[in-house]
Parts: sequence; structure tokens; C-alpha cells
Amino acid sequence: MKHLILLCLTLFVFSCGNEKVIQLPEINHSKITDLKDISAAYLFYNETKADSVELNRKNLIVSTNWVVNVDKRLTLKQVIPHIKFLQNKKLNSSHKNEKAKNYFTCNDIANKNLGFIEFTDVVYTDKKNIINYSKASDLKSLKNQITISFNSSNIARIFNPNSETFSIKIDKDQVLKSLKNIDFPENIIYFDFNSDLLFQDYITYKSIISKANLKQAKTSNQEFIYN
Repeated sequence: MKHLILLCLTLFVFSCGNEKVIQLPEINHSKITDLKDISAAYLFYNETKADSVELNRKNLIVSTNWVVNVDKRLTLKQVIPHIKFLQNKKLNSSHKNEKAKNYFTCNDIANKNLGFIEFTDVVYTDKKNIINYSKASDLKSLKNQITISFNSSNIARIFNPNSETFSIKIDKDQVLKSLKNIDFPENIIYFDFNSDLLFQDYITYKSIISKANLKQAKTSNQEFIYN
């Protein structure tokens, strides 16, 4: 049986006498702070081999809510294949519970506790969004489609064919403000994430997006992970 101890930013996992450490990603405030009926998976970062990643899923029970603890130092390139594997495992199980969901675990620094970000319905696609605005010849076909591309830890681009500038380069702190300023009705928003982003960066952007409270927008559940 595994025992978990949360100390500040670090999750210590004790299993069969061995200790492994996960540095959880940080967020300022989580909308989800309490989950019941859960089982956990772990994605470990290897400090001696930064390009390696280890998935531990031994205690996952298909009928429960899954919490996936990912070390914030891993890149999306390392993480996403394992996340897709877990999603498919639950989806294809004959024992699955339709009400059970999947969550990433975070360190909620505002509440000094664990927080969670749901990813149950996210579909990860290993390529850049097929919409290439720079080569688009018919803007009318794109007028209802907005792509937000997160290509570094500090910079994002918003491709909005309704805007004269078409591509808006912004820093991380401007993302929330820019989202609120876009005319969203009847638009579909797509998200692109560079595969070299650290998992911490990904969670930071996901947290910012969730705070935008885009009630009139339709956000695609498909996320593009590109090189």
C-alpha cells in the first residue's frame, strides 16, 4: 500500500520501501480542491536522466476518479504519450464508470493544499492545429475559429481572423486580459501547446484559461501538441 505525504511543493511517494519524489505544478487558486473515490497514477522525473520519464499506474482502479500526479519538470513531449495511454486504458475498459473523471494534481499555493484540474474530455493531438492562418486564402472560412498558441513559458499568440492584426503576440500575464477582449460569440477556440513546454507551464496556462470564464465561447476539447 502506498502512503503519500505532501510537504509544500513536493509529493513523497513511499512504495515497497522505496522513496520517490514528485514536484507538483503550482497554481494560484484551484476551483476543485476536494475529490472522493480516487486512485492515483504517477509520472516521475529522473534527475540523473532528464530525458526519461517513469509511469507508475499499479494502483489505478478503473471505476474511480483518477488523479494523475505529474512532475512539473517534465515536458509535454514526455508526458502526453503517457496521458493518452491512461485515457485509452479507462475508455476501453469493460469496468469503466461513466461518472468517473480524470484530474491532474496541483499544489494550490493560495489555499496551501492540493488542487485539481480536470482533463477527462481533452483529446490530445500530436501535431499543430491544421488551421494555418499565415497561408489562409479564404478568411471567411476561418472567421469563427480562434487559435491560441502557447509556444514558450512566457509568450503566446492569439490568431484571430476577426482582428486586423490577425496574430497577436502576448506575454503570459496578458493572456487572461486578451481572452476577455476577444469577441467570442459563435467562435470556436482551439489551443496549441508546444511540446517543449514544461508541465508547469502547461498547468499555468490551463489555470489562466479556466479563470477566463468564457461563457459565450465554445472551446474545443481537442488540444494540439506540436513540435
